Amino acid sequence: MSLITAAYARQMAAYNAWQNGSLVKAADGLTDEARKADRGAFFGSIAATLSHILWADQIWLSRFGAVEPPAAPGIAGSAAAHPDWEAYKEKRAVMDEVAKDWAATLGDDWLKGDLEWYSGLLKANITKPRALLVAHMFNHATHHRGQVHAMLTAAGAKPDDTDLMLMAMVE
Repeated sequence: MSLITAAYARQMAAYNAWQNGSLVKAADGLTDEARKADRGAFFGSIAATLSHILWADQIWLSRFGAVEPPAAPGIAGSAAAHPDWEAYKEKRAVMDEVAKDWAATLGDDWLKGDLEWYSGLLKANITKPRALLVAHMFNHATHHRGQVHAMLTAAGAKPDDTDLMLMAMVE
């Protein structure tokens, strides 16, 4: 039995798009300076954290065969990979559609296999169950979006609720 199902991946891809849209809308009301201000989060600012999330989504989706790998030089460069806000918003929207399209074609059998990749962070080849890695991709984004939500709220912005159970009610 797999850790997750293809239906879970489709639900989470839709959730990610919904939440990314909420954060972008809330961050749009801030100045570029406010988006880039260091707020003490792991990646520092709202903009840097959002950039890292987009980079990570692209790296995982490239490992799953949905897109080309990102050009940013690893995790260290991920926070600065998308410095232009307007360009970031376009790339974020495209990546959300890619994720939903990828999840729509995903089958439960694919999730039962393993994925091997070279980890630049660990400097080693890694093999892990695909289901675990898909869950990780969505979990990772949710974790960092929570940081962005807190930073936006502290900056006076009003992102939407984050509860998955509310998604169908607000769409």
